[in-house]
Amino acid sequence: MNRKNRFSGKRGGALQKIMCVPALLLVMVTMLIAGAAHSGDIKVSAAASLTDVLTELSRAYEKIHAGVAIKTSFAGSSTLAKQIENGAPADIFISADKDWADYLEKRSLLNNTTRVDLLVNQLVLIAPLNRTPSITMARDFDLLASFSGKLCTGEPSYVPVGKYAKQALTYYGWWSSIQPRLVGTEDVRTALAFVERGECALGIVYKTDALMSKKVTVVASFPAESHLPIVYPGGLTKNATAEAHAFWQFLQSDAAAEVFVRYGFALTQ
Repeated sequence: MNRKNRFSGKRGGALQKIMCVPALLLVMVTMLIAGAAHSGDIKVSAAASLTDVLTELSRAYEKIHAGVAIKTSFAGSSTLAKQIENGAPADIFISADKDWADYLEKRSLLNNTTRVDLLVNQLVLIAPLNRTPSITMARDFDLLASFSGKLCTGEPSYVPVGKYAKQALTYYGWWSSIQPRLVGTEDVRTALAFVERGECALGIVYKTDALMSKKVTVVASFPAESHLPIVYPGGLTKNATAEAHAFWQFLQSDAAAEVFVRYGFALTQ
């Protein structure tokens, strides 16, 4: 190789290195932007009965907070609490009963200084639309004889709506006799779906879930004294971000309260 070619080769190599610098900067900037967008993510784990209302509130919040993305996960409170215990990422946890909030708090996974009883709900008995049995909410009423088929609700051993249902059925003296015909589901929305499809002749769900469906009718409401208060406690997890703290405050605002009430929830204060 002559001197000219050797020089050209060196200059060409240097030129390639110089040309790579803008490309490298572009990659770095892209990574920084992606990282910033990711840091704005807020991960919310909430009881299945909050699916519709929290979806609306999340979208509304995103519209007025550029760069913030709210990632929601809805399931039974027990399922979500176990997931968080096993390392699933979450900034905010909202349960449909106090037990599962207590469960995470005792394990130092829920920040007790941010814990708030956010909402209240009611327990109702539902049936498929146009297939409503006549039921009297009284201790001397024979519930088993009033319908044929199954009764669906959350699994009473760990799903909040199922726990409340067991308390209410026990209150009326119906629990022992109904157990052979009881179908326990993983969350309240699954129980609702079974009744909507007619796979269960009756269901026990929250009032807010019944209001969301056009395929069921409310047969009766369980009185407050028949079960423990249906309270939704929530709070920030131990690794919650500043963005999550701001969203949690928003969910406690008057603006959010109006939306919760529109979906049939009651406020704790």
